[in-house]
Amino acid sequence: MRLTVFWQRMAEHFGEGYADTFARDHVMSELGGRTVRQALDAGWEAKDVWRVVCSAMNVPAERR
Repeated sequence: MRLTVFWQRMAEHFGEGYADTFARDHVMSELGGRTVRQALDAGWEAKDVWRVVCSAMNVPAERR
């Protein structure tokens, strides 16, 4: 998954303004105690981060 697709999906689910805030501020144990941005910066694949977000935040299957 390209990062552009990842951020598009984040914006579609959380809204344009909140997607970035969530990615910067919400620490997720499923990402090893990292935020979305920290996980991506640490080298996690965007598709894997998206899967974690979907699971943890109950993203509907049609948006996955």
